[in-house]
Amino acid sequence: MQKKSTQTVRLGTLGSTPIIIKVRDGLDASHGSDDCSLFHLAGASSSSSAAPNATKIGQGYRLISIEESSDGSLVGYLQVKQKNNIYGPDISLLRLYVKHETDNRLRVHITDSKKQRWELPYDLLPRDKPPALKQTIGRSRKSPLSVSETEYSGSELIFIYKADPFGFAVKRKSNGQTLFNTSSSESDPFGELVFKDQYLEISTKLPKDASLYGFGESSRPHGIKLYPNDPYTLYTTDVAALNINVDLYGSHPVYLDLRNVGGEPSAHAVLLLNSDAMDVFYRGTSLTYKVIGGVFDFYFFAGPTPLDVVNQYTSLIGRPAPMPYWSFGFHQCRWGYHNLSVVEDVVENYKKAQIPLDVIWTDDDHMDAKKDFTLSPINFPRPKLLDFLDRIHKLGMKYIVIVDPGIGVNSTYGVYQRGIANDVFIKYYGEPYVAQVWPGAVHFPDFLNPKTVSWWGDEIRRFHELVPVDGLWIDMNEVSNFCTGKCTIPKDRDCPGTGPGWICCLDCKNVTMTRWDDPPYKVNASGEQVPLGYKTIATSATHYKGVLEYDAHSIYGFTHAIATHKALQGLQGKRPFVLSRSTFVGSGKYAAHWSGDNKATWDDLKYSISTMLNFGIFGVPMVGSDICGFYPGPTEELCSRWIEVGAFYPFSRDHSSHDSARQELYLWESVAESARNALGIRYKILPYLYTLNYEAHKTGAPIARPLFFSFPSYTESYGLSTQFLLGSSLMISPVLEQGKTQVKALFPPGTWYSFLDLTHTIVSKDGVYVTLDAPLHVVNVHLYQNTILPIQQGGLISKDARMTPFTLIITFPSGASKGQAKGNLYIDDDEQPEMQLGNGYSTYVDLYATLKQGSVKVWSQVQEGKFALDQGLVIEKLTVLGLDGSGGAPSAIELDGKPVAGVSHVEVNTQEHTYHMESQEDGQKKSMMVEVKGLNIPVGKNFVMTWKMGL
Repeated sequence: MQKKSTQTVRLGTLGSTPIIIKVRDGLDASHGSDDCSLFHLAGASSSSSAAPNATKIGQGYRLISIEESSDGSLVGYLQVKQKNNIYGPDISLLRLYVKHETDNRLRVHITDSKKQRWELPYDLLPRDKPPALKQTIGRSRKSPLSVSETEYSGSELIFIYKADPFGFAVKRKSNGQTLFNTSSSESDPFGELVFKDQYLEISTKLPKDASLYGFGESSRPHGIKLYPNDPYTLYTTDVAALNINVDLYGSHPVYLDLRNVGGEPSAHAVLLLNSDAMDVFYRGTSLTYKVIGGVFDFYFFAGPTPLDVVNQYTSLIGRPAPMPYWSFGFHQCRWGYHNLSVVEDVVENYKKAQIPLDVIWTDDDHMDAKKDFTLSPINFPRPKLLDFLDRIHKLGMKYIVIVDPGIGVNSTYGVYQRGIANDVFIKYYGEPYVAQVWPGAVHFPDFLNPKTVSWWGDEIRRFHELVPVDGLWIDMNEVSNFCTGKCTIPKDRDCPGTGPGWICCLDCKNVTMTRWDDPPYKVNASGEQVPLGYKTIATSATHYKGVLEYDAHSIYGFTHAIATHKALQGLQGKRPFVLSRSTFVGSGKYAAHWSGDNKATWDDLKYSISTMLNFGIFGVPMVGSDICGFYPGPTEELCSRWIEVGAFYPFSRDHSSHDSARQELYLWESVAESARNALGIRYKILPYLYTLNYEAHKTGAPIARPLFFSFPSYTESYGLSTQFLLGSSLMISPVLEQGKTQVKALFPPGTWYSFLDLTHTIVSKDGVYVTLDAPLHVVNVHLYQNTILPIQQGGLISKDARMTPFTLIITFPSGASKGQAKGNLYIDDDEQPEMQLGNGYSTYVDLYATLKQGSVKVWSQVQEGKFALDQGLVIEKLTVLGLDGSGGAPSAIELDGKPVAGVSHVEVNTQEHTYHMESQEDGQKKSMMVEVKGLNIPVGKNFVMTWKMGL
């Protein structure tokens, strides 16, 4: 958002969407009562947000001592070279701690040598602790160490440091590449290390051809790759996702760096584990962090493949949560389902339209006066709601409701009474902090307090006894506040009154008296350098044991998700489902995420792909965006195209605002047709998605991935943000522009088969762009070679779809005389809290196929087969693609060593492949598809099927 004479200011939220006004430079904005005036919005003149390298701050530090500890780590001390007071005084002496924690992970930790500083609590994100700080450091040297450069080597990463001014680099041992280098050069200068109480700065050089991804959450107009000079601010805010290039709901200070040198790709990642607000400046050849507190706690992950990187990253921050099977079905929600009969009609209309639906949601409409854990006795009377839930539960459908963190201040409200009695709320000068959201005046639970976690769990238990919901949606947890500053409840008027609920009605005063409320460096919060306490909790408020909101602000949603996940898991021992708007490093271990309040525009449809792919890198693979847009109402064509993308989000939900026109997928017949087609594919590939869920839980692998994850050597894919993969080999190429009936899609080298017509083939030796036909109701999905994809027959509810017979689609390179393909399948009782083998409630199947000298062999290796056998699951058909078609039809077909020829119910069909003309290459071999159907192979038993091609 480029503005010269105005500023964009949020006055409140509509739903969770900000009301935006323009304010002339130099003016304050105010709203509500006169006492609710806001902070002055102009940033401090000393802020370097607009020009990161305009001023170098100090001369850095010198290394005065260093030694290797008994555990193999390095411990050293850094002394400031020359003090200054820009952004506050320097911390004179720092402690450096460096350790190769694993073969592929290096940690570099820098903090005050004498005083404990804020760090992300070790019980929230378990990790090794650096050694305790020493009370006395020993005699310091006034001159630097007599070393110019020294190496500390691990299995794959090398830490190299120099003494004066202190700087360090991280190199990859296998190819000698420098991955991180804090020492600037004359050609690309940047500042030295800065470490003050409220300002930390460090930079790294980068090669020009490095492709960077990550740093979020924000909506990216330039796609998934970081774009030089775009702003990257990390601070959680309730700013709608429709705003581009501003800090949104989550904070993820991690990036993945992909390089290709001489045709050899390698990837690594860098995490700065710090929850304080920060600006990150990316200039293409350098990267600068400017952080307003905490410590430097860097983790370097060696890769070398993108999948390796995410595996190593999630091994530190926590593996993604296992999601229940039904959560991969389609979800329908709307803010504005004003009573139960509307909800019942929505469910019935989806059924009538023959559009799959697994989960129905309600926003705050079900609540009594918008209070958490309550039911409206008029609009959602409990007896009728319980009857409705009993009916949909018998069908296999689920029901989820919203729960915001703000607890209404109401002496007759049991949740509030118990919260006060248990002293669970965030404090401001000894009293619970007063804010405003939908119920009016609220207090916010302090989830850093163990008592709060217990109280929250008890409230969820009480509510579940009232309404047996199947999951919880935690929203507004950045945390969002309709007011700013120190507020009190007015005595002369109702709050909220009859006006819009998002207008501040409390009596409020600015909070600027502390350095926490008005820090010396102004991060580019909300894209406008708004004060950190603007429309959230005052940053001088305190949590458990005196922790400042200033430091803990961006982990609020993370702690909220942990407490909610724990509560749901403790209810009945079932696998929880939590959807959280605000996220932090490690949130994927507890929650799914959606991208918040988007807009019903073609641009927002495009942004949703980049956001989804970024969150896979962040370790939050269960992610999606509001299908058809949150507001205003979409056009018919946009909604039709959006479901063709949204059907392939890992988390697939239609959601809209009460101020928008209704947009359920059945309301337009053209959209309903697109939904039946796209969701029809989704419900067939549910076993694949669910197996990817298992893979994500075990290794962190994203469910939805950029193409470069599977094709890291193919540089053309590095910036691609309009297509994506599910797993390693199912590619989605949607239409993202109005009025288009074709889509130009990139096909990396190899053979691709159209999922809509398995005989249609695209082959390229070096990669090719192909113009695909894409009529309004068609989304192009392609399957890559060397894959075995297990699918089922689909259905309207995942409970039914998952019991239908399987087909295995096996893909060899087109016309190949030899080849191999692999796949896998994970099946379990998705109510089990853990997603694992060996508990008696799961089965895992490895699938293999080979083509050699005209012989085809397909077989399985089953682990823990009893569960699949008890479910009666069978493979009904094998479809093998890409076989050499020059020799004739298959013969000598055997299953487990026995001929199937003559078996009445087994049918064999062959069909020749056709090639897309833009990918046709000279000398293309004739190839064919072979189908063997009418089989009845138990999924839970090993099998071997063979046949010969030709006479």
